[in-house]
This record gives sequence, structure tokens and C-alpha cells, in this order.
Amino acid sequence: MVSADQKTASPLRTVLVVGIVVLALVAGAFGLYRWASTRWTAAPAPPGARCEARIGGATASLTIEQATNASIIAGLAAQRGLAPRAVSIALTTAFQESGIRNLDYGDRDSLGMFQQRPSQGWGTPEQVMDPYYSTAKFFDVMVTVTDWPTADIGDVAQAVQRSGFPDAYDKHIETAKKLASALAGETPAAWSCLVRDPGPAAPDQLLDALTRAYGGTITAAHRPADGTTPATLTLTAASEPVAWSAGAFAQSWATTTGVTAVTVGGSGWTAAANALSGWIDIPGSTAAPTTVVVTF
Repeated sequence: MVSADQKTASPLRTVLVVGIVVLALVAGAFGLYRWASTRWTAAPAPPGARCEARIGGATASLTIEQATNASIIAGLAAQRGLAPRAVSIALTTAFQESGIRNLDYGDRDSLGMFQQRPSQGWGTPEQVMDPYYSTAKFFDVMVTVTDWPTADIGDVAQAVQRSGFPDAYDKHIETAKKLASALAGETPAAWSCLVRDPGPAAPDQLLDALTRAYGGTITAAHRPADGTTPATLTLTAASEPVAWSAGAFAQSWATTTGVTAVTVGGSGWTAAANALSGWIDIPGSTAAPTTVVVTF
């Protein structure tokens, strides 16, 4: 037989259990929000191989993986004739969505640098996993945002992505601006990479990457190694900013393609394993400011 006290306690126990479950769900949802809104907060690059923008007295660093992806963004912006602000917008977005990494996973069917969803019309899984394609699609939508050249960068990113966390982009804007200024060639001689354990010389691989990124804004001549002199790529850019951008692209790919030196006009950079080499003036150089020479 169930006593009157037991009958009273049973509903009370049920209410308490339900309340605990609801509180747990609320706490879990809040935790998920905090994770999603901060999951790709920019962190200092590790002390190993990395690339760095130096703008005024400020710096911004990327890992080699991030730098190669960021260089593709800058190259495709140059190919389309988009201002460095477009690079800032794209980098801000990629920081938040993937940490500027080409992820093969994400929320639901989200993939790639920009976590684009094939089910939402961004392309096939194979396409959105191609950083050249995904960046091009991002720019396709970005330029349809009427005031993208002047609007708040976070607002433009949100207009393209339609994220559930629209304010999450804001924390990446200042870092993205510094990186964009160096990678887009807006600030010359502002990019350097620490090159540790570089791969073998791969001028064909770098030339293919440059061509895909910059299109008709550069022309290239490839001189193979001949036993006494190393292989080189000589690029002629459509403008000085494009030349500096292409030079930064080559630096970013130095670890994977064996680049040992880059010159832009009369300035030169040499890869080093233990320090971020600065750009120096080349005495007596008569090279045009739109000429880039990449040595392997």
C-alpha cells in the first residue's frame, strides 16, 4: 500500500527531476554557444615554421598551413581586381569558420575554409574542399552585398555566411586587416616566413598555384635548374601591389615547394630556419618594381 506521504512525494520528485534536466539542457546549450562563438579565437602561432605580417609596430602570425590558404585568398582577390578590404573580409570569415584551415568536417555538412554547405547550394563536397573554388564562391556572394566596400567587416561576413553567431567575426577583424595589408601588397616588404625543414624544390607546383590564384595578373617564365644554377620563376605582375602579393605568396609556400629566396623589384628576402628574415635592398638592382624572381 502507498502512503499519503509517498503519493505527495512522487509528483514532487518528478518535478525536481524535470527541473534538473531542463537546467542541464540550458547549461549545455549555453556551453555550446560559448564553444561555437569562440572556437576559432586567433591564437599566437607556434614557435616553429610560421609566417608573419609586420605593419607599423604590430605583428600578426599564421602557421604555414594557414599562410598558404591565406595567400590563395589574397591571390584570388588580386585576380578579380578586388581591394585589400576584400581580403580582410575573407580572412575575418575564414578565421571564425575554420581557423583558416581547409577542414573536411564541420557542423552538419559544412566543409572547407569557409564551412560552406553543399546542401545550401555552395557546390559539391569536392568543390567546397578546394580552397580556390571556395574562396571564389565566397567572393561571388560578397560582391553582391551592396555596401561591402564600406560596411562593417563583421556585418559583411555575416551577410555572406548567415551564421547563427553574427558577432563572432568581430574579434578577428584587426588581425585580418594586418594580414591582408601584407598579403595583398598594400604594405610592401611586410611579410616574412620562417622556413624549417623545407621540401624539395617544386617550381612546377608553385607555378601552378600562382597561376590558379593570380590568373592573368601575372605572367611567368620558368628556368629549370641546370646543375650549376638553381631553378627560378620570373614573374611579371600587372602592378606593384600584385608583385608584392605574389612575392608573399611564394614566401608562404616556401616550406612546401623549397623556395630559398624571393626578390620583388630591388628588394630581396632569403629563407632562414632560425629567424624571420627581413627584406633588404639589393645594391645596384635595375629590376622593374613589377618583377618577381623566385629561387629554389
